[in-house]
Amino acid sequence: MADHDDSDPPTDAGTDAEQPTATDGGAAGADDVVLDPWGSSTVEDYRKLFDQFGIEEFDELLDEVPNPHYLMRRGVIFGHREYRRVLEAMRNDEPAAVLSGFMPTGDPHIGHKLVFDEIIWHQQQGLDAYALIADLEAHAARGMTWAEIDDHARDYLLSLLALGFDPEEGELYRQSENRVLQDLGFELGAKANYSELQAIYGFDGETDVSHMQSVVTQMADILYPQLDEPKPTVIPVGPDQDPHVRLARDLATRMRFFKVTEAYASFETDAGERALLAEAYDSLREDAGDEPVRCEDAAEYVAEHHHAPDLVTSLENAGMEPLRPRVRFLDRNATEGAFEALIEAVEGEKRVYEGHVDSFDLSVEDAEDLAREVEVQQGGYGFLPPSSIYHRFMTGLTGGKMSSSVPASHISLLDDPEVGYDKVKSATTGGRETAELQRELGGEADKCPVYELYAYLLAADDDAFAKEVYDECVGGERLCGDCKEQAATLMREFLEDHQEKREECEELLEEAGIMLESTRR
Repeated sequence: MADHDDSDPPTDAGTDAEQPTATDGGAAGADDVVLDPWGSSTVEDYRKLFDQFGIEEFDELLDEVPNPHYLMRRGVIFGHREYRRVLEAMRNDEPAAVLSGFMPTGDPHIGHKLVFDEIIWHQQQGLDAYALIADLEAHAARGMTWAEIDDHARDYLLSLLALGFDPEEGELYRQSENRVLQDLGFELGAKANYSELQAIYGFDGETDVSHMQSVVTQMADILYPQLDEPKPTVIPVGPDQDPHVRLARDLATRMRFFKVTEAYASFETDAGERALLAEAYDSLREDAGDEPVRCEDAAEYVAEHHHAPDLVTSLENAGMEPLRPRVRFLDRNATEGAFEALIEAVEGEKRVYEGHVDSFDLSVEDAEDLAREVEVQQGGYGFLPPSSIYHRFMTGLTGGKMSSSVPASHISLLDDPEVGYDKVKSATTGGRETAELQRELGGEADKCPVYELYAYLLAADDDAFAKEVYDECVGGERLCGDCKEQAATLMREFLEDHQEKREECEELLEEAGIMLESTRR
């Protein structure tokens, strides 16, 4: 979950790119996209993420976003998981949160600025904002010393503040100094096991235990904003961090006291079987009149229309039991007192069984709310599965991946403005071989690292300017030399302004309440 350079080398044998491991637990094939939070993730075709990992297209909900950030409008933010829940809270002025973290392994650069901007924008929309330094992860997964971590952490925090994060309205913390976070990580660790981490992350016998511990700490980071109360929480990340998001969503569900499902009879069914029962019920009740639909009648219907022998057997065993739609509360982790409190809280017609309660009057949505309310009252967390949004990786200025280990490929937020200017002037472009061909065929802005600088950073909130640069490039009016000169000048101005603001934020950082020097040094 911690944002970091996406092209640093893998940290253990289990994440070696030559022998990829799919994050859904299966071996990755030649056409698969491998998402590795610590490895050399790139995404050649972002569309594959929609099919392979269930990431949804952000464009489909863009019209629902109030005052969308330019990264959203320009398609830089391309995907999401359940972001509508966050948008609904935002529109209704209800509690919601944003959190992301930064692994301090080098200088903050313009790629990290994407996440800084996403956190700050959500804070400006009224969300509770959290930004963390993933120092335990940096120490465990990258072998960084605490002195190195301290130096880099300060730089990340100063840039975040300089770009507009309000520490009085948000929370900054370090993993290593947050005992509440570590305690939550311990609780979450009881719901995960080595086989699962091996399947998701490719861990093997050479992976050290601290590295595995850093995973459950990150799960605690993602759920940390909900410790005061359950609320929609969005995690802005690059797609390489999606394995963390998916595991956190699973653990949030496993921590819940109760599971709420639809049901039709006293016995348990899976989603596919429930669909067959719904079909049988709707068909049979048309002829039932005032008489209830019986399980034995449904058994005959299912046997005649579908091949589902296990379901038929369950229905036959239930015999004359009425088949009726209901909402079921399953006891997942509840204490005896919490289960009794739930029984008491379910109003209207209900049936109490060992391990579950059936309600015949509640909707699924109302049942979910009631289950969470009782859980929180009884000392549980009531976690909502966290949401996420995903931004595209920036192309390196030299082409290929942007890497902090290749200075020419990226621009550090700490680079001297003249160095930033020179890097842009030396950057690879999407231009043609000659000026004549450029005028005739137009440039390839979609493949140009310099155009990305305009779209991701230099055009800021001015969509018209970003479009003008794009149209002039692909139309052959804009030549690469002039385009790079303009971009280099704008980059120099940005760095001058940003570094001036960083200096102004020195005092603000000292007052922000975050430990700047680790007690572990």
